[in-house]
Amino acid sequence: MADRVYPAAKPAAPNGTAAPAPAPAAAAAGANQTFPANKAQLYNAARPTYRPMPPPRRKHRRSCCCCCCLFITFFIITIVLLAAIAGAIFWVLYRPQRPSFSVSTLQVSQFNLTSTKLASKFNLTVVARNPNKKISFFYDPINISFNSNDVDIGDGSLPAFMHDRKNTTTLKTVVSSSGKNLDDSAISNLKSKLKNKSSLPLEIKLDTKVKVKVGSLKTKKVGIRVKCSGIKITVPSGKTPTKATTSNVKCKVDLRIKIWKWTF
Repeated sequence: MADRVYPAAKPAAPNGTAAPAPAPAAAAAGANQTFPANKAQLYNAARPTYRPMPPPRRKHRRSCCCCCCLFITFFIITIVLLAAIAGAIFWVLYRPQRPSFSVSTLQVSQFNLTSTKLASKFNLTVVARNPNKKISFFYDPINISFNSNDVDIGDGSLPAFMHDRKNTTTLKTVVSSSGKNLDDSAISNLKSKLKNKSSLPLEIKLDTKVKVKVGSLKTKKVGIRVKCSGIKITVPSGKTPTKATTSNVKCKVDLRIKIWKWTF
């Protein structure tokens, strides 16, 4: 087979001159022609690349807070359980009971009511009982107040005493009001009660502080109030004293806890 022979030179132009070669630079320039950048391209070119900030790491703080809450909760539960166990052991060993008080007798020796003053005198006998076998009580002086329809009609006191185990103590005193001035509302209240009824309702309050002794251990003093209600007194017409009705008297012993200015 015959080999093909390609011309070594480019064909000549019709007039005998060589044909101009195509401009490769111009062709490349035409193919890669660029246009001026618009405003958006210029703005984006000058603007720095946005890189979002990583979220703050709070896992460590949250874990610390959770650990603290768990520790405090566990500590409180432990203290409550230990206190409950100690209280149960104390109850089993000592069987503590509150002391009881009752009004044995109450005599009205004097009750003179005028338009502005009240003069009264009462003979009071109180019985205190300690039912505990292993607990003793030490009482401070006891303040006594008589009230009838929220009107103070007499005041008195009892001396301090030691209330031994399984002991019953009888206390006697005189409660009086020597010419005490009363306001108009209190006077009218008492007179209306005496006019409509032959007897007056009476409430007795005993306020003191007590220290408890358990074995060789003594506690701090705490306030108590003994309130006796359901008493009826009859005003004497002459010099003969009258006895109050004390058969249905109920005396209740309550703790008096003082927190700053308030007493509960």
